[in-house]
Amino acid sequence: MFTDLPPLTWLRAFEAAARLRSFTHAATELHLTQAAVSKHVRSLELHLRQQLFLRGPRSLDLTKTGEAYLPKVQDALERLATGTREVFGRRRTEVLTLRCAVSFAVNWLTPRLPGFLALHPSRTLRIISTVWNDDPVKGAFDLDIQYGTGDWPGITSHRLTWERITPLCAPDLPKRLPLDQPDDLQAHQLLHVMGYQEGWGRWLTAAGAGRVDPGQGLQMDNSLMAFELAAAGAGIALGRSSLAAKDRATGRLIAPFALELPIEEAFYLLQSDHGKTHPDAGQFVDWIKAEVAKDQPSTA
Repeated sequence: MFTDLPPLTWLRAFEAAARLRSFTHAATELHLTQAAVSKHVRSLELHLRQQLFLRGPRSLDLTKTGEAYLPKVQDALERLATGTREVFGRRRTEVLTLRCAVSFAVNWLTPRLPGFLALHPSRTLRIISTVWNDDPVKGAFDLDIQYGTGDWPGITSHRLTWERITPLCAPDLPKRLPLDQPDDLQAHQLLHVMGYQEGWGRWLTAAGAGRVDPGQGLQMDNSLMAFELAAAGAGIALGRSSLAAKDRATGRLIAPFALELPIEEAFYLLQSDHGKTHPDAGQFVDWIKAEVAKDQPSTA
């Protein structure tokens, strides 16, 4: 597809030399020798089979072909630079990068993030979402939010939530199919989110719903999908309190039963005990712990 595209080093040398009208000044800007810049430009001319510069003893001017080519090269380099900034932002060492479970990022973190940005307007944050729990704090990120029991060797963990689970459904669903007692769930589609250890079986046992098959229904890999299906009346999700708070507050989902069962699993903010710590990590950790304290003042 790009067999005719010259090497980027040749194009950068041409652009700088054409803009500055000097191989010497271009070499200084590109941190190369004057000979290297001259060689790159000559290689480009041979590749294109066109002369781009008129070389004089004390002058460097563009040919008509060079004048026509320069804006095309500048536009392409600018587009490439802009695209790189859009996708990758600032350099890795300048940006605090957080990996976070997608459901937690959308339902818990995002509504609170404006507070962090207001406190630290000059800080740049990159958030990478994930569905499955991967190796904690391993990869191109500085902090990690994962779901579990808090047992990660070599990792400092800060507990963010104290979860309770309860069935959630669309407000009109009990009008269409009975949901007067837990055993009525046998007539409904149960929506399962894979990756959680404490799920429908735990709640059904606690509720005494012995006639309900805890494995019946649909399986999916994130709570966002389960909540969407539940809100559409396609089944009943088992909501974790931290993830379902927004939908319950707006009335999009309701809890047909009173039992909200406390569980051990929770979301944690993780920091590796090894390697270099990002200079902005402490500010983010302090901020998120303060947010947790608002919800759990007795345990923060």
